[in-house]
Amino acid sequence: MNETILLLALLFLLVATLYSSVGHAGASGYIAAMALLSLAPEQIRPTALALNLLVGGIGLFRFWRAGHVRWRNVLPFVVASAPAAFLAAGVTLPKESYSVLLGLVLLAAAAGVFRHAAHAEEEDAVAVDRRVPWIPGLLTGGAIGVLSGLTGTGGAIFLTPLLLFARWMPTREASGTSVAFVWINSLTALAGLLRATGTLPTALPLWLCAVAVGALIGTQLGLKWLPAKGLRHALGVVLLVAAGKLLFAA
Repeated sequence: MNETILLLALLFLLVATLYSSVGHAGASGYIAAMALLSLAPEQIRPTALALNLLVGGIGLFRFWRAGHVRWRNVLPFVVASAPAAFLAAGVTLPKESYSVLLGLVLLAAAAGVFRHAAHAEEEDAVAVDRRVPWIPGLLTGGAIGVLSGLTGTGGAIFLTPLLLFARWMPTREASGTSVAFVWINSLTALAGLLRATGTLPTALPLWLCAVAVGALIGTQLGLKWLPAKGLRHALGVVLLVAAGKLLFAA
């Protein structure tokens, strides 16, 4: 079997483990790995979104079963983001148009997450049972949906830190909300992308198996093994990885 295919399977497993621990599905990490190993450009975005669907589906089921997904708080983001992601997925922009800006935004978000990690338990206590306001939720969801469609990510790298900074919900619920958001966003973005352009590689079944294993390990970390402070540190690492991918790809 091709060494590149096996190496990508290993990288995808590691990315899925790290990202799923914080309620993400890993699209930005998959994209970075595929770009590094020179996968065909027309296959990168649809492959990342297909992997997102599986990892996000596993994460959504497990976080929902654990009581960390409140659909009332997911709805404002999804209502606006799903159509925005579908439409934006068919638009092709030069990388310079967004990579540097988004990379810097994610670096700032990572710094904020690390800075607030020590106070995670106190902030979580304040945020318990809050409701996301509809108008800010719709505006935020629409903006993140556009970014999701343009970049081939599920959008959770933008949503999770915002949920924590706004204190709309505690850490594990932010992870559950993000994984619900990313699964729906990835589904609509993939549909829009395949309608416009893009193909799926023959190695996809192997890669799906790899990310499924990673998602099972990662969600166990997020739900049971990591405290809130540890989850925020993991989120900071995820944001740094995503920021590096965007900045170095620019």
